[in-house]
Amino acid sequence: MIISTDRARRPSDFAHEPEKKRGGAFCPFCYGNEARTPPEILAYRSNGSAPDTPGWVVRVVPNKFPALGIEGELGRQGDGLFDKMNGIGAHEVIVETPEHEMTLAHLPQRRLEDVLWAFRDRLLDLKKDKRFRYILIFKNHGEAAGASLEHPHSQLIALPIVPKRVREEMDGCKQYYTLKERCIYCDMIRQELDSKVRVVDENSDFVTLEPYAARFPFETWIFPKEHEPAFENEQAHVYENLAKAVKNLLWRVEKVLVFPSYNLLIHTSPLQEPSNFFHWHIEMMPKLTRVAGFEWG
Repeated sequence: MIISTDRARRPSDFAHEPEKKRGGAFCPFCYGNEARTPPEILAYRSNGSAPDTPGWVVRVVPNKFPALGIEGELGRQGDGLFDKMNGIGAHEVIVETPEHEMTLAHLPQRRLEDVLWAFRDRLLDLKKDKRFRYILIFKNHGEAAGASLEHPHSQLIALPIVPKRVREEMDGCKQYYTLKERCIYCDMIRQELDSKVRVVDENSDFVTLEPYAARFPFETWIFPKEHEPAFENEQAHVYENLAKAVKNLLWRVEKVLVFPSYNLLIHTSPLQEPSNFFHWHIEMMPKLTRVAGFEWG
């Protein structure tokens, strides 16, 4: 790994300005436009409001342009030297708020808890499908982070495989656990809390920190202090403190970096395999630099 702070100071002919909201008159995720999305899978609603109408605070719908389709069989087969299967999975959108110009940093904490509960509820439901091996929840905020719509939303993809980076992370955690009979992330959390060098924030259940030799400027991780492999298996009170941790982190990011684009994702344990050595966490990466030829090479 090469870390160079000087690279961030290099000149550029391209201006970088905060992204401007363009309004949601025709946004499919705004109140009153529910018919412009596929029928909702889940919604937290005020009493008496009907599905696919206004009255919701969090709404989950199938992605209208899915990367994977829910129907069918995997159909694994060989193709010469290669293996392939059908694009089976689930691709859902979690609409985090009816308000087009809201951000998670400014969303009331109780409403942010609702978003986290929606993540949990969908994980618990989709993990019943034995075709799926991993469920990734992620948020692309801003055009530079890959978002195609402004309205605050996250996405969930259920996969028939474990992604390569997750598998490598799992293998590293397992090797450490086999060698020392301890979780590598638990050891890291203890070390960081002792030194306080990279700790950004903490509460009774979570610690927010900068990883050593971070991949990106201002990359930040949130860990539960108590060991737990799976995000969806946490106790109810833990999500309250997670909402505090996420809100505080994103508020700091908005204030210091002036509303940057960012990617946020949840690394939880794979489905249908032992993972007591793993420790779920959230990773947040602001999009302040571009990955170019050297990094890809």
